[in-house]
Amino acid sequence: MSQILQKIQSLAKAYANDTVEVRRHLHANPELSFEEHNTAAYVEQVLQSYGLETTRLANTGVVAIIEGRNPDKSTIALRADLDALPIVEQNEVAYKSKNTGVMHACGHDVHTSSLLGTARILQDVREGFEGTVKLIFQPGEEKFPGGASLMIKEGVLQQPAPSGIMGQHVFPMLPAGKVGFRSGMYMASADEIYITVKGKGGHAAMPEQNVDTVLIASHLIVALQQIVSRHASPKVPSVLSFGKVEALGATNVIPNEVKIEGTFRTMNEAWRKEAHKRIKKLAEGLCESMGGSCDIDIKNGYPFLMNDPNLTNRARAAAEAYLGAENVVDLDLWMGAEDFAYYSQEVPACFYRLGTRNEERGITSSVHTPTFDIEETALETSIGLMAWLAVQELEK
Repeated sequence: MSQILQKIQSLAKAYANDTVEVRRHLHANPELSFEEHNTAAYVEQVLQSYGLETTRLANTGVVAIIEGRNPDKSTIALRADLDALPIVEQNEVAYKSKNTGVMHACGHDVHTSSLLGTARILQDVREGFEGTVKLIFQPGEEKFPGGASLMIKEGVLQQPAPSGIMGQHVFPMLPAGKVGFRSGMYMASADEIYITVKGKGGHAAMPEQNVDTVLIASHLIVALQQIVSRHASPKVPSVLSFGKVEALGATNVIPNEVKIEGTFRTMNEAWRKEAHKRIKKLAEGLCESMGGSCDIDIKNGYPFLMNDPNLTNRARAAAEAYLGAENVVDLDLWMGAEDFAYYSQEVPACFYRLGTRNEERGITSSVHTPTFDIEETALETSIGLMAWLAVQELEK
């Protein structure tokens, strides 16, 4: 076992309790997307206590640099997200959210505290590696257009420009102490679809006098399923789902319009653009054929997330060296979306999963639920592993 590996593991153990306290502070004081003013100030304070200089981007984003020996040799970026969700927490814990209606239900408190712990370790061992580590604490992962896109526009991937970027995300389906990787396509793009079907409302007992928007909308929802089933390659994961239909009529009233809202997700940017065109063409044609019309708005969300095969394979091998092969698993495709995908479209990226589950303690809730929590021993794994991955990548 290399000397620096032993040092990182020792520091991870030494700083684990402090990292838990940082996580609990963040969990108790959550802030919504692009409103992370206190969180950003706290992150700056902690980084500065380690002797690091900080820079603000995108208002509430924080960036810091750790320079090892020969800092110009290469740069690796590490990313965490700061924001919480509009959820009322139901956990009865000492660190329960103090901000009613706001909760760290997606583990961003874990990601931020972990990167702070990682920074502390890397600052301590900076004489033991060559190159530079860029620490990125970004706002607004949970809200369009995504803080990652704003950070990139403001130059977070410049001066110095990283040769790669790594990030992690809590994974409540995986036991604490384990991590997961997937090379290549991993997470989907996520676009929002808004359709307003227009017709002629009236008395439901006189259908011949109306253009039935409810009937048109029902046909449209069914017909649009062929976009995926008959036009998408079976080799490209695609999902088209509608979760909201609003027809404000009554038992005997056909409304003048019906609103439909849904999501389209895939893992191929060329097909994504083509699918948008097909959705629009089919919707307009079907509505017209039934005597109505429609307005359709497709909002481009996050792109799909691509894990660079070379970087991911190196990271996976490094994780096996740090944790043991038995604690590193393969991940399946995931149709959820993440704004880390913006980074993956710009530089080689690796987005991996941190196990946080503990069935014996009942810590099994999924993210985005009011009872989500983590097994906090995962933080020792998290801070040590990320520091080790960064050092190994710089030594490649």
